[in-house]
Amino acid sequence: MSREYTELSPAGFTFCGGEVVEIHLTFLGTGGSVPSLSRSLPSVALKRGREILLFDCGEGTQYQLVRTGLSPLKINAVFITHLHGDHFLGLAGIVQTMSLLDRSEPLEVYVPKGEGERIKTFLRIPRYTPAFTIEVKELEPGEEVRREGYRILTSRAEHGVKCISFGFLEDPRPGRLDPSKAVELGVKPGPDFSALKSGRPVELPNGRVVKPGEVVGPPRPGRKIVYAVDTRPCEDVVRLSKGADLLIHDSSLADELVERAKESGHSTPSEAAMVAKRAGVKLLVLTHISSRYRDASILLEQARKIFPNTMLAEDLMRLEVPLRGSETG
Repeated sequence: MSREYTELSPAGFTFCGGEVVEIHLTFLGTGGSVPSLSRSLPSVALKRGREILLFDCGEGTQYQLVRTGLSPLKINAVFITHLHGDHFLGLAGIVQTMSLLDRSEPLEVYVPKGEGERIKTFLRIPRYTPAFTIEVKELEPGEEVRREGYRILTSRAEHGVKCISFGFLEDPRPGRLDPSKAVELGVKPGPDFSALKSGRPVELPNGRVVKPGEVVGPPRPGRKIVYAVDTRPCEDVVRLSKGADLLIHDSSLADELVERAKESGHSTPSEAAMVAKRAGVKLLVLTHISSRYRDASILLEQARKIFPNTMLAEDLMRLEVPLRGSETG
């Protein structure tokens, strides 16, 4: 069973167990390099409406999906940061299960530029024929993927191999309608209100045309989530994370092991916290935790000294991302 929370996080986020929201994240694996009894290898599922996006797919991801009740058939796209084994070796098993369950919809798999053929070869090794199309697509840092209602942004991650950090950026929402002002101008509640909120002018019975700008406020920003694993702290990730609601950042090793973190292309809690602080994010979540830490609370303590709105990712944790300002209108 997945973990469910009802308390508020430091930044005012709500956890599953309360009111259902449109976007939630499920941390399927929060360890790094080597799995432990409490942490599986890296993978995060982002569910927006009926769509599921998978960021990384470490060994064991399929089992974690079963435990959380997320169906592999509902995964629309997989975004792989890089081809170190702990970030993609679970993909072949999930693809085979999708085929056994008679999936027919294509699956999009995104990898760094130049790594597409390696993934294709990996997926060809098992002796079965997928019953659906697998579309492997390569991305250069800085490229965007436009999807319905949002974009996937990319940036370079500093890790010693070709590695990408991903940003989920929701399209702006329509501005808030001022109903009293609209009624004053002669607009009746109902379909005309909806038309104005959608950006369409409304013609009144007397021939006057009411334009959206007269009664609708400016567009409201959509939600932004950044996934930066594995990486050293770098300017590219700071830029990608600017103003994000949520930054999921590498925090493999405690501050006292900063030299080892530099050698292996990872970050410490304080370094992740500085990225969050400079980027002005609302909430920082530490992940990719080394298996050396049975109790990773020291990592959280170190990060919170710099960026108080920090939490530590745990396997099977679900986190809801509300509309900005908790606005629902």
